[in-house]
Amino acid sequence: MAKRGGFPGGGMPGNMNNLMKQAQRMQRQMEESQKELEAAEFTSAAGGGAVEVTVTGKKEVTKVKLDPEAVDPDDVEMLEDLVMAAVNEALRKADEASAASMAKLTGGLGGGFPF
Repeated sequence: MAKRGGFPGGGMPGNMNNLMKQAQRMQRQMEESQKELEAAEFTSAAGGGAVEVTVTGKKEVTKVKLDPEAVDPDDVEMLEDLVMAAVNEALRKADEASAASMAKLTGGLGGGFPF
């Protein structure tokens, strides 16, 4: 009587073990990658360098540098805009680094996980 369904030679347990090992290895790599990303710093400037902001991979602002000439009491709005632009650009850089890191790890899985 022929077997119905399943895998020839009962290959499922071996394949399952390999799959579990790969998943565990990928999880370790993801954890290491996350730690590296969280420690990384991303700096961006706005207004020709008048405002410079540094953020971590955790998206925490760690440094704000202002050129004294950018501080004009009569034009606070411009300084606010420059700070906002620099922060947003630094956060975008952190997001891009995170996406690139994940793409390296999940590239072989059809483009990543559909979360």
